Amino acid sequence: MSEPRPFRVEIPQATINAIMRKVHDYEWHEAPEGPGLAESWAYGANLAYMKELCRYWLDVYDWRGWEAALNRFPQFVSTLDGIRLHFYREQGSGPSPTPLILSHGWPGSVFEFLHIIEKLAHPERFGGDEKDAFTVIVPSLPGYGFSGKPKRPIGPRTIARLFDTLMTDVLHLPDYIAQGGDWGSAISGWMGYEGKGCRAVHLNMMGWSAPGAVPETQQEKEQAAQAAQLFDAEGAYFREQATKPQTLSYAMMDSPVGVCAWIVEKFYGWSDIRTGFEDVYSKDVLLTNVMIYLVTRSFGTSTWLYRGLFEDQTGAPVPPGARIEKPVAIARFPVDIIPFPPKSQVERSMNVQRWTEFSEGGHFAALERPAEFVADLQAFGRELG
Repeated sequence: MSEPRPFRVEIPQATINAIMRKVHDYEWHEAPEGPGLAESWAYGANLAYMKELCRYWLDVYDWRGWEAALNRFPQFVSTLDGIRLHFYREQGSGPSPTPLILSHGWPGSVFEFLHIIEKLAHPERFGGDEKDAFTVIVPSLPGYGFSGKPKRPIGPRTIARLFDTLMTDVLHLPDYIAQGGDWGSAISGWMGYEGKGCRAVHLNMMGWSAPGAVPETQQEKEQAAQAAQLFDAEGAYFREQATKPQTLSYAMMDSPVGVCAWIVEKFYGWSDIRTGFEDVYSKDVLLTNVMIYLVTRSFGTSTWLYRGLFEDQTGAPVPPGARIEKPVAIARFPVDIIPFPPKSQVERSMNVQRWTEFSEGGHFAALERPAEFVADLQAFGRELG
């Protein structure tokens, strides 16, 4: 375990040039044609949109501008159990801000939270109350972004232990709230279940459940069937990344356009885009998230987490009927790849103290509905006292 050292994102120009050269030289190929297919994403990333996005990437997109944005808040690295962890730390306003750790997932990154760090840490700057301030920690998952890469796949339980150690022993921020969606929801769930410094958990996806917490009521069974149908239609990526991630990596690590298509298609499919895709995500937002994977060469190791879910079995088995007994807040947004079951089922796994139903928003909640996301976290913090 090492003391935190300051860090800045400073990508060599040669790295940027190599990426852009591959985008420029990409040889486009066929897509299904027919009535209604020109705008369709039914077969995967839409060809016309990908061409448009790549033209913007080459002609307009400015990595250096976004690199400066990534360097806006203090960043550090610390080595725990042989893995370098990268994280943001923004000290909250006032005498006693609540510690908060925000954990991203795949295919996201720390960039998901960049635009809300100041709002969470300094609410008084935005017309809010200083008493709602958080000291905000945003780590890159191991194998992702600016963190180091494990030697083999690890799972969310192991990452939860690393993050709990980071918060309690390295940063000395006990009694923290763990927040997460996607893999971050599994990591935060484990932090709530066995983290020594975790006070409470806030989730925007169902990533942790106790053994034996299965659907029982008719409503629970119906929603479980609907969720299974959704995952059957959308879950091919999961099966590939959980079984043969190395095979996928040979293509993706050599193709910026391939990585872009693989990731952007998930943003399209898992988000609430009823108002229009680019009304939710600008091209700059999509490309900056993709670029973090590319400039760090972390697409391959990011997918290892799916294999690690099954392969990394460290820790004592969780007994049937076990629950997260610390207070849990659920922020249920209507569009997600793994939607929350009914509250009655969730309560068999977690001590649910707050349950908020949102009418808009999806999987990447902090990006899609930042005001609602921040307000729900602040309200939970007030309820905890």
